[in-house]
Amino acid sequence: MNHYAKPLANLINQLARLPGIGGKSAQRLAFHILAMEEQNAEDLARAILDAKKSMKYCSVCGNLTDQDPCALCSDPGRNPNVICVVESPRDVFAMERIREFKGQYHVLNGAISPIDGIGPEDINLKSLIMRLQKNDVEEVILATNPNIEGEATAMYIARLIKPSGIKVSRIAHGIPVGGDLEYTDEVTLSKAMEGRRIL
Repeated sequence: MNHYAKPLANLINQLARLPGIGGKSAQRLAFHILAMEEQNAEDLARAILDAKKSMKYCSVCGNLTDQDPCALCSDPGRNPNVICVVESPRDVFAMERIREFKGQYHVLNGAISPIDGIGPEDINLKSLIMRLQKNDVEEVILATNPNIEGEATAMYIARLIKPSGIKVSRIAHGIPVGGDLEYTDEVTLSKAMEGRRIL
């Protein structure tokens, strides 16, 4: 990196720290930023700083927001009796894209992972339990990721909630639309068989 001028090398290094951005992508982005009009570069820098300063976690659901409670928790059109539990704010945006879920969310901001030293006390789980105790919730939908950590988290939460009589469900996992059976791994096929439905 020492063949670049120090400010450019620093910009490339900072961009390369972002997830999914390797050295070449960081270089490409850095050169693109340098080629921008100065006002556009300032707008980008200001947007990053403004988002960093103004965004916080909703005190109700744990989603990222600039107001508390967030717009989803404040929406009177959403059903407070159904809560969809997800791992991250990105998952809320993914679920909202389908425009079918009209309940509320709870963001764990992580998943249980003993290998990484993350236990139930390290994720936003305590506030979920308090929320369930305060409100008349009929169903909790567990929409954690279909990996080892997500499955462990879902099972832990289900065991915690079931004794209270609240219905606990898990989103289905399986073959994506347009996918081919021959290219689908065994775990995905197994989940697809488990989640089959009557036609």
